[in-house]
Parts: sequence; structure tokens; C-alpha cells
Amino acid sequence: MKRSDEFYIGYQKEVGPGTKKLLKRFIWITVLILLTGAAVFGFFQRPAVNSTFDFGNPTQVSGVYHESPYPMLRVPLAENEFKEIVLLGFGKSGPNPFLKDLRERKGDLNGKQLTIEGQLIYYNGRTLLEIDDSQKVMVSGTGAYEQPKSMGTRTLEGEIIDPKCYFGVMKPGYGKIHRSCAALCILGGVPPVLVTKEENNREVYFLLTDVKGNPIHQDILPYIGQPSRLTGQVKELGEWRIMQIDVSQIEKLKKESSIY
Repeated sequence: MKRSDEFYIGYQKEVGPGTKKLLKRFIWITVLILLTGAAVFGFFQRPAVNSTFDFGNPTQVSGVYHESPYPMLRVPLAENEFKEIVLLGFGKSGPNPFLKDLRERKGDLNGKQLTIEGQLIYYNGRTLLEIDDSQKVMVSGTGAYEQPKSMGTRTLEGEIIDPKCYFGVMKPGYGKIHRSCAALCILGGVPPVLVTKEENNREVYFLLTDVKGNPIHQDILPYIGQPSRLTGQVKELGEWRIMQIDVSQIEKLKKESSIY
């Protein structure tokens, strides 16, 4: 061993100057790598979405029920101010399995005041309510609801998603793995939604129906998460927009999905 070589002994209080220098260099390099990695990782992350899923925190909501185009509650917020809440079922299903018993006992539910205890989902000004127990749905009166207002024919480009996962039940609710999840949700009864972007990059959402305004589920599956161009009659119902389309006329675009 050369006289200048250091020999590290663990039980000694002091280490040699060469060892100190090596340790300092190692620590600085490690810190630099960690900070660089964190910055790169953060740069490529999507911004946090403004979504909330009140899982395990049920809320009782009352409003006038209507089924067209999809089951909703028209909930009063203040005088002459209402919110249209889209109803969902537990898991990958729509609300119909949880409304079946009530329909058998009370008949047609359209126009009836329902009180439902479920878990709320909020996202960008839209609200959904997940029902997980048919015994927590009750008729509490009758009321009135508005019909959708026509906004004319439009041609839009965007992607079809399921609002349940995308709006906040799954975080994140995007990525390739969620395309198949979205297909299962829509097949189970969750309404398909077209996501488009306005000039200010703000997302706009359209509930999709067939040309007669009826729900669509299985026929829309091949187009989920595929950038597409759709043309149809657009209507407005509260904060929601509804687009009546001919599924066979959907045009797939040669673009990569920005969601899935």
C-alpha cells in the first residue's frame, strides 16, 4: 500500500481527506440527479384536475327525475336556479338496476320528486350521483322539469369518454389502460360523453344519443377514445349539452388520442 493511500476504519471518529472529498462528491451528484429527475417527472405530468369523488361520504339529494336522454335529477339550488345531476350506478353500471324496484312499485318515475342517497362526483361544473343501494331511492313528491332547448346542427371534433371515471372516480381517469375501462362503463349503462375544446382550451361536454334522442351504449364502443368528427343536432339542458348523432356517420381522425 502506498503511503498516500487511505484506509477507512469504521470505528474511527475521523475519516481521511480523500474519503471526505469522495463522499461529498457522491452526495452532491446524488442530490443533483434527484432534483433533475423530479423536475423532468413534474414537467411531463398533466396538471391536476378539478375533480372530487365523495367516496364513503354519501349525500342525500332531492330533485325531479327525468329519463331523457339519460336518467337525471333536476335539483333546485335557489329561486329559478337548478342543476341537472346525471345518475350513475355502483361500479361499471348505469342507474337503472338501482331504480328497477322503485319502478315496479311506483310505475313511471318521470316527473316524480326523488330523494336519493349516493356519492357525488364533481368535475368542471358538472355533477354526477352514484347510487349504490336501491333502498336509498325514494319518491318524495311530484314536480316539473324542462325540455332540452335546440341549438341547431353542429360538427365537432373530440373524443368519446365515460364521464364516471374521467370526471373523478379514477385518478387519473386517462391513459391507455382506461380506454377499456371506459368501454366497460359505457356498455354497463354509463352515458357516453364527447369531450371537445373551445378556442380558450376549455373543455366542453356533450351527452351523446342516437338521432331520435335515445341512449346509445354498445354501438358507440368502437369510437371510445378515438379522436373523431361528429355531426348532429345539439340541445341544451341546464349546464349539459346533448348531441343527437348517427353513429354510422362518425368519422375517425388520423390523430393520436390525447386522453387515452
